[in-house]
Amino acid sequence: MLEALRSEVLQANLEVVRRGLVIYTFGNASGLARDEGLVVIKPSGVPYDKMTPADMVIADLEGRVVEGSLRPSSDLATHVALYRAFPLIGGIVHTHSRHATAWAQAGREIPCFGTTHADYFHGPVPVTRHLTAEEIESDYEGNTGVAIVELMQSREPLAVPGVLVAGHAPFCWGKTAADAAHVAVILEQLAAMAVETIAINPAAKPISDAQLNKHYFRKHGPKATYGQ
Repeated sequence: MLEALRSEVLQANLEVVRRGLVIYTFGNASGLARDEGLVVIKPSGVPYDKMTPADMVIADLEGRVVEGSLRPSSDLATHVALYRAFPLIGGIVHTHSRHATAWAQAGREIPCFGTTHADYFHGPVPVTRHLTAEEIESDYEGNTGVAIVELMQSREPLAVPGVLVAGHAPFCWGKTAADAAHVAVILEQLAAMAVETIAINPAAKPISDAQLNKHYFRKHGPKATYGQ
């Protein structure tokens, strides 16, 4: 189980690199073996072209390393906070992709301007509050997780599979690490299209709830009609 998960997590990390969402050693992906209570995550600061499945670090849900000779991603505490809070997710990807990060730095949610967005997010991509100075100094990564969990308390995590951390960058998730990487790629596309929409028409408005619901639920839920 863990060997397969190591390979899946490595591939999720490499996917966001291939898609241009990550440069140098920015970003990270993880996957969860929930029955075992173990997280597989990218090591910190290791070049992507040098990583192997064996380099992936294994930690428990309290963020304690249980296997691996390398240090885990510095965002491990954020990942485990989300895994503890959201029982349905099994993979997380964090990038500093250009357009999504710009929205995070602006502290603005990404409105649902069209059906491409609605196919993946049931509503806008939300943005967290800014962390306090005390939160930053005491447990920055852990409190980043707290801010995300607070934001998501009134939302369904698989219906809104990603957020923007104010002043930071996006975190995305899914049932698997591969799913989370897919969402991260889509989120960057949505962020770029939203920037261009506003550039063309600064007064652009989100689509109606009727159109949002039509497109979201034809791909998701028990009555989905999209695909085979």
